[in-house]
Amino acid sequence: MRVLALDTSTRAGGVALVEDNRVLDERPGDAARTHGERLPREILDLLDRCGLTSADVDLFAVASGPGSFTGLRIGIATLQGLAFVHRRPMAAVSALEALAHVAGGELPPGSVVGAWMDAQRRDVFSAVYRIASFDLFDPRRLIEIDPPQVAAPAAILERWRTADLDPPGVFIGDGASAFADSIGATYPDARLLPHPALAGAVGRIGAAQAAQGRITEPAAIRPLYIRRPDAEVEREKRQTTR
Repeated sequence: MRVLALDTSTRAGGVALVEDNRVLDERPGDAARTHGERLPREILDLLDRCGLTSADVDLFAVASGPGSFTGLRIGIATLQGLAFVHRRPMAAVSALEALAHVAGGELPPGSVVGAWMDAQRRDVFSAVYRIASFDLFDPRRLIEIDPPQVAAPAAILERWRTADLDPPGVFIGDGASAFADSIGATYPDARLLPHPALAGAVGRIGAAQAAQGRITEPAAIRPLYIRRPDAEVEREKRQTTR
């Protein structure tokens, strides 16, 4: 199976081509330009380097979030358009899960991984997973023990501490790098990993989802925002004050 994978969950993001569970090519995006300025050109350039066109793709996999509202919408819409044109299925992959898969690549079953993404406003998107005895990038390899949420780092760490959550041995993501001091104060023995390129992981997870029949029509893909859009919050405020 040939999978075209796109990540727009961060400013840079990236695109990758995966075939038979192997990353053929992966390129980070140009963080100096917006996703709207770069897409679909970055996708077409990668396919061209591989001697392929979008018609040669069997599955389109996209990082569905969390991340910026605009970036996620652009990424999902771009791949939806290609999937519609070529009548191909899509796979939606959580960026937090992709981070945890990358971090857990060499970890034994039972290890605990915390994925933190910078959510701006001094907040992070977070989730915690336990590694299970399945192959790398198989969705069953991750057991969710704390679901995706958004909050201030101190609030998340305090809730984990008081809930007696099994301590993550590894943290990964730009949120973990940005708030390394806070993590170190609560979990001094935890190892911190930087935010990796995710498109290749998204493609390999998408391929595993396809093998398990967990793919869908393009119209069914929805972004994983976690944080409510500002416009929605403001609209609700106006309605309650009338």
